[in-house]
Amino acid sequence: MHKYYSIIVSLFLLSEEPGGKYMKKLAAGIDIGGTNTVLGLVDSIGNIVYKETFATDHFPLPEDMAAVVCEHINKAFLQFTDTYEFAGVGIGAPNGNYFNGTIESAANLKWKGIIPLAEMFSERLNCRTILTNDANAAAMGEMIFGAAKGMKDFIFITLGTGLGSGIVVNGEIVYGHDGFAGEIGHVIMFPEGRPCGCGRRGCLETYCSATGIKRTYSDLYISQNADIAVKHITADAKYIYNMALKGDKDAIEAFNYTGGILGLALANCAAYTSPEAFFLFGGLALAGDFIFKPTIKSFEKNLMNVYKNKIKILPSRLTENNAAILGAASLVWKEVG
Repeated sequence: MHKYYSIIVSLFLLSEEPGGKYMKKLAAGIDIGGTNTVLGLVDSIGNIVYKETFATDHFPLPEDMAAVVCEHINKAFLQFTDTYEFAGVGIGAPNGNYFNGTIESAANLKWKGIIPLAEMFSERLNCRTILTNDANAAAMGEMIFGAAKGMKDFIFITLGTGLGSGIVVNGEIVYGHDGFAGEIGHVIMFPEGRPCGCGRRGCLETYCSATGIKRTYSDLYISQNADIAVKHITADAKYIYNMALKGDKDAIEAFNYTGGILGLALANCAAYTSPEAFFLFGGLALAGDFIFKPTIKSFEKNLMNVYKNKIKILPSRLTENNAAILGAASLVWKEVG
């Protein structure tokens, strides 16, 4: 999963006032990460007109978070009541269940068990609430505000601390029968491979993520420089990128290895949904050609012939900080139509 998770609050486009005058509606979005929670108010074309940040650890219970965030939404919205209306809530969160409106056993949050988060927001704000996870929300945001405009079939990949994904088929997010479909990051690439936070081994995200490339780079460096490898074990993805820019052979090889595995995984995904495109998002995707070239090479090499040269691998047009907020708003606007 992506490092940062999101809760989203969305308000819809236009409605009629009693006197026949039409007013715009805002989308309030909250991006909840393991460290910070970000609240935003978003207009219908994707402008964030208000933004505020909280420390996620400040809330010992989910009820505390819901109470504080709802209070701040109400206060923030008072600035815009002459122009906008408030119409509903959407939530994106770690292990967010779209069907039940719950967070279920999220490993990266201290709130344990099954949490009826959508209900907490709905009761406090007296409006409809929709819940999903951050990758699904960002996928919808890409379709409404980003590079996937006009596309009905694509797959959105987040390359952060882990690997998250949102699958869109015929213009709809794929949720599966239980709300948890689309975990491409937990496809096993090597059965006896690296240990994963899910409890298994060899999952895609242990190789194709900021954490994964750090491990790869460290392994490459240690194999040649065991006596002075300590500082490279602590290198992050940005450091590895900067080293690749300088021509460091281990850094370049780390990107090639990562892209090779990612391209193979995406080729396998193509056989399931035949998407028009894959969109790569997140810190690792910002490495540009270092990650895109080996990924595309491996992708085309491993595709079935019927798919070759038909499916694009593209960078997301969503910004890192705002993708979850924009995505959530898009999710709700789509549902109310």
